[in-house]
Amino acid sequence: MNMIFLGAPGAGKGTQAEVVCKELNIPAISTGNMLREAVKNSTEAGLKAKSYMDAGELVPDEVVIGILKDRIAQPDAQNGFILDGFPRTVQQAEALESMGVEIDKVIEIDVPDDAIIARMSGRRVCEGCGNSYHIEYKPTKVEGICDACGAKVVQRIDDKPETVLARLKTYHEKTAPLKDYYEKRGKLVTVKGQNEIAETSRLTLAAIKGE
Repeated sequence: MNMIFLGAPGAGKGTQAEVVCKELNIPAISTGNMLREAVKNSTEAGLKAKSYMDAGELVPDEVVIGILKDRIAQPDAQNGFILDGFPRTVQQAEALESMGVEIDKVIEIDVPDDAIIARMSGRRVCEGCGNSYHIEYKPTKVEGICDACGAKVVQRIDDKPETVLARLKTYHEKTAPLKDYYEKRGKLVTVKGQNEIAETSRLTLAAIKGE
């Protein structure tokens, strides 16, 4: 089964994609990783992408989709794949369709904005060892100090409420219209994100299996 996972930043779609990959034994294909791999292997499409990346320009959709088609032709993707991070716009979805990449199901992990803001703005990371914490769900034993190495625990710029709000605004403007696009094609399935990751995973797998 070929799938796309949709979800706002912080909704946990990447985590769910990993769970489904292990369960169904299919690869999760991240656009960024795919581009880096193609460039590293000096494929024809990878060399095209490199010319744009070296110039500091966005890689055009047709080049990205060309690399994607190379990737999904590999043996590990013959029973299906999950796209995580692409498409991000309706225009990209249309380009994907026009180039013959078949998508069977689109899974949306739906989490309210206020829950995402609380989830992401509460995250903390250790400056020393990189351990992750959360002020509500996984607090440090001593406030602001890493349990593992004793270094300072800080909030990343990406997790500040104003940054999260800006990312959510971009998502709703650019990516959320994909829900209507795929719903009209009968491919969208919405999973309500739960507080417990394991419960969201159970619902996601049930949605994929049509239960």
